[in-house]
Amino acid sequence: MTDLRVQRLADVLVDYSTAVQVGDWVGILGDVTVLTALREIYRAVIQAGGHPTLLISDEWMARTFLREANDEQIAWLDPSQTLYYEQADVYIRVGGGANTRAMTQIPAKRVQQERAAKRTWLDTRLNRAAQGKMRWVGTWYPTESSAQESNMSLEEYEAFVFGAMFCDREDPVAEWNAISAMQQKKVDYLKGKKRITLQGPNIDLRLSIEDRVFINSDGKHNMPSGEIFTGPVEESVNGWVRFTYPSIVSGRAVSGIELTFEQGQVVQARADQNDDLLQAQLDTDAGSRYLGEFAIGTNFGINRFTGNILFDEKIGGTIHMAIGMGYPETGSKNKSAVHWDMICDMRDDSEIIVDGELFYKNGAFVV
Repeated sequence: MTDLRVQRLADVLVDYSTAVQVGDWVGILGDVTVLTALREIYRAVIQAGGHPTLLISDEWMARTFLREANDEQIAWLDPSQTLYYEQADVYIRVGGGANTRAMTQIPAKRVQQERAAKRTWLDTRLNRAAQGKMRWVGTWYPTESSAQESNMSLEEYEAFVFGAMFCDREDPVAEWNAISAMQQKKVDYLKGKKRITLQGPNIDLRLSIEDRVFINSDGKHNMPSGEIFTGPVEESVNGWVRFTYPSIVSGRAVSGIELTFEQGQVVQARADQNDDLLQAQLDTDAGSRYLGEFAIGTNFGINRFTGNILFDEKIGGTIHMAIGMGYPETGSKNKSAVHWDMICDMRDDSEIIVDGELFYKNGAFVV
């Protein structure tokens, strides 16, 4: 018998997050490990009158491809997937796999080569989403590997994941509507503002948000969610930041990241662990040394670091930034094959000042 929380998650994704309509072409993406969730989403799409396309991946195949494919094979784009990204109405991705370290031994440059090759798909999806032509949401399904990564039993991790999404409650949509209303007040305040200054033991940074748009992330694109974010003016970022949590990419944890910005560009970078991966990411392309995102996490229901950015970037009392690709709907002009989020804790003697006015202090909004 399917867990009721999984059924609620599927219904939230289809009915609330992406609002699937009769006749919509809906892509459902995920690893074979999360088949239980994919089945429930497939059912919900059928019931909503949509046309589901199942795009299943497999860690073993993905790893074999990166190890053995030649340059021509890596550069090749599956025409059927190209058609999907160009014409489909909805994109629903479920994260989760059997091994969080599946790609640990794959060279970082090899991973980046594949991502660069598939950048066209990412650009198409983001641009169509910004134009309102493609609705999308990404979520997570609890597996043994993710539970282990989070230092929890599977049962404890399931409670954490579904609790963060309010799928342990009778009416998850009502909960997300409440979060949406709270965050909209902050977005409304920030409209038309120009300068942000961040100060604290881990940060001394200045950036411009002039003519940029803050987005209310309320479960319509990420599930769980709980953040407001924008794309800073690319050349405006100056200062220094030390990210207080590890960032995990391609199964490798990069910890102790410190970045120094001058006129928007990362001019100095170091990491205590897996510095080679940090440098490879920064050297991917012309946009990978600039910020594509600045965000404030608002979800105090996510109260612990788990090593999963979908949850960790929403931790109440933190901010996060992403090098690389920005979201066009924010006004960001940064283009890159990279979009890599990094988290900084703001709960200790830290503040955010907006146009000279204190906006946020020690992890809480004051405006």
